[in-house]
Amino acid sequence: MRINLLSSFAAGILLTTSICSVVYLTNDHASTKTKETDKTINVQPSVKEMEKKLVAKGYIVQKKADFDKNQKVAKETTAKQAATENDKPTKTVVTVNVTEGMTSIDVGKMLVAAKLVSNAFEFSQIIEQKGLSNKLRPGTYVVDSEMPFDQVVSTIFK
Repeated sequence: MRINLLSSFAAGILLTTSICSVVYLTNDHASTKTKETDKTINVQPSVKEMEKKLVAKGYIVQKKADFDKNQKVAKETTAKQAATENDKPTKTVVTVNVTEGMTSIDVGKMLVAAKLVSNAFEFSQIIEQKGLSNKLRPGTYVVDSEMPFDQVVSTIFK
């Protein structure tokens, strides 16, 4: 008796699926589509109307030729400012902390990092040639980029 019940249920599902398929396939899909009876026409505003609307909203309207001209002038101005800034040497103040056990080459490395000296090894050789390598004492020394080389050496090596 259970097999008959299960077979009846399966037959019902098969019959329902068949009926739904026939209805779906024979249905006129044109009735479900919306017919386009109202046509909207997009009207482009003129250039002057667009400019007026943008200016009214707070925008600045500029022609491409004017924009390019202003860009060129701005680039030239920044280039001139950069050139004048490069002409003026900036004064660099450096605090050199000499601790116990440091050598002239260590001091030279600090001065190279501060861009006051180009090569630490050459700085060390100059100090040795002047006989100042034993004159280095622990302490804090302030030097700047406007000092002559001999003054920097005499400040640190007393």
